[in-house]
Amino acid sequence: MNDRSPRSRLARPTGPVLLPPNVAAEGTRRRILEGALLLFAREGFHASSMRDLARIVELQPSAVYVHFPSKEHLLAELVRAGHEAHQGGLRAALLEAGLDPLDQLRALVAAHVRLHAAFPHLATVVNTEMASLSPDLAAPGLALRKQSMALLVDILARGAASGRFALAHATVTAAAISALGQSVPAWYAPGPGLDVDALVEASVELAVRMVGAQPGPR
Repeated sequence: MNDRSPRSRLARPTGPVLLPPNVAAEGTRRRILEGALLLFAREGFHASSMRDLARIVELQPSAVYVHFPSKEHLLAELVRAGHEAHQGGLRAALLEAGLDPLDQLRALVAAHVRLHAAFPHLATVVNTEMASLSPDLAAPGLALRKQSMALLVDILARGAASGRFALAHATVTAAAISALGQSVPAWYAPGPGLDVDALVEASVELAVRMVGAQPGPR
């Protein structure tokens, strides 16, 4: 049982609506993006209107259109920014992980889950609303998503080739590991029983079990 509204897709819909710091400078454009993020995460893209957004950010609709020509362009910017921040976090984690596939897997999963916990509104919009975009506007986000998945697939392949991983099915395992992070905004709310560090640690250990990790060379 929980106290969420039936409409809500987030475990903590009233929490802070955060965007990565490099998405847009402070000012009207960032305020519009934050308002759109709140609206799309709570109500869904198709149930939201530019008039709704203008009311949230306390602007005239015409002022919103000065910065973004359409609701779809707003969504495309959020999708691109979310995937960019996600991939940047994964790559930064891998740079510090060394060469062992198991260490790399641990680092990648930790970054993946932590990012989804830190930006639940953005993760929800990116993962559930990208299909609403036209192919042209979705293309940048899709390219980044494929590159991020390729990082995981490469780790799994090298781990299997070296005998470090015992994979029953690499594609299924990759999808399951990806879901460890993607599902976080829908169910996770920080609390004394499960803080973010504990969530990350538990998720990493689940991923290690999924790949059938074998002891490394002594």
